[in-house]
Amino acid sequence: MSDDRRLLIQLFEAAVAAADPARALAPHLPDRPKGRTVVVGAGKGAAQMAAAFEGLWGDCEGVVVTRYGYGCDTRHIRVLEAAHPVPDAAGAQATRALFDAVGGLGPDDVVVALICGGGSALLPAPPEGLTLEDERELNAALLRSGAPIGAMNAIRKQVSAIKGGRLAAAAHPARVVSLIVSDVPGDDPAQVASGPTVPDATDRAAARAALRDYAIALPDRLAQFLETAPEDAPRPEDPAFDRDRVTVIASAAQSLEAAAQLAADHGLTAHILSDAIEGEAREVARVHAAIAREVVRNNRPFAAPALILSGGETTVTLRGKGRGGRNSEFLLAFAIAIDGCEGICALAADTDGIDGSEDNAGAFADGQTAARMRAAGIDPAQALADNDAYGAFAAIDALFVPGPTGTNVNDFRAILVR
Repeated sequence: MSDDRRLLIQLFEAAVAAADPARALAPHLPDRPKGRTVVVGAGKGAAQMAAAFEGLWGDCEGVVVTRYGYGCDTRHIRVLEAAHPVPDAAGAQATRALFDAVGGLGPDDVVVALICGGGSALLPAPPEGLTLEDERELNAALLRSGAPIGAMNAIRKQVSAIKGGRLAAAAHPARVVSLIVSDVPGDDPAQVASGPTVPDATDRAAARAALRDYAIALPDRLAQFLETAPEDAPRPEDPAFDRDRVTVIASAAQSLEAAAQLAADHGLTAHILSDAIEGEAREVARVHAAIAREVVRNNRPFAAPALILSGGETTVTLRGKGRGGRNSEFLLAFAIAIDGCEGICALAADTDGIDGSEDNAGAFADGQTAARMRAAGIDPAQALADNDAYGAFAAIDALFVPGPTGTNVNDFRAILVR
């Protein structure tokens, strides 16, 4: 492994460490209640958040749900596992368990909600008149669409019995304290996991507008439900939320700053483009590649050596039948755009350790990556057209596979320019 790849891995690890649950939770614990402490949670780092909370708090009770294979040992809080990114029956059972946990509480009790990315798929809860299969079809349509997370969540919240603050409403009159690891651009807590404990002002009209704006075609049953549902998701001014508290305890911004500090320790100047970049992964990649090439050729807008960092959540509009998540697709398009350009080495990876539905977090690329793919019998442009970034990087042993990290602050992109 090259020294540049080792440094890129160290930068990724620094970003993940900045979002470590134990470190992030400690400053934000609520006051101890007169009554019970009940923990609920969802997301790809929910089990690790639960274990960290137990270590800081002591005796408590509750249940969290995480993705299959992402669990860890806990003493008091049950950890359930379910499917991600496509919901399954285990997720529906876990959702019922969360509602059971917060049922019958009083004003002296506190509910601590540990929420992080991935919770939308892990908490299927079709409202009356719809089925789990309907929610699966909705999820599949949204994943295919390439729509930004805010638009997808505007729809999800109106087609769910738990999202959009409904879990917190069910816990009333207990106080709900939501401690959130943000994986969304802009760190709006109502968007993380579609906000099961955090209401926002979106309504069915906003959901229908998102369908129109992003040309998302829903099955007739779902489209009809959005037209005729008896009520919108609860709004923030609902008195049920008056005593609640919401805190973002970790975010992409904090993780990028940690990576930048490590770069400085290695004598590199880091430049954070943004922690909230959205858009089609391959298009975002071409912009990043253009900046990197400009540094190599003209020493602007940054002087080499330099580290270019960015975060956020790109999207992929599925056109082909290959494998690979948004970070791998970003890097494949990036590799094509820097083909033959010396002095550039990059890593793009999801901070939860899994890029989409595969076993890698992302991949590595440099100016020779596209050539190596061609030597291995892979046409990079065709692989991109078929959304097969995973196969292309696997063919040249350039996948990045750290395994589940226990947290999730979304995309991490680091580009070294020497």
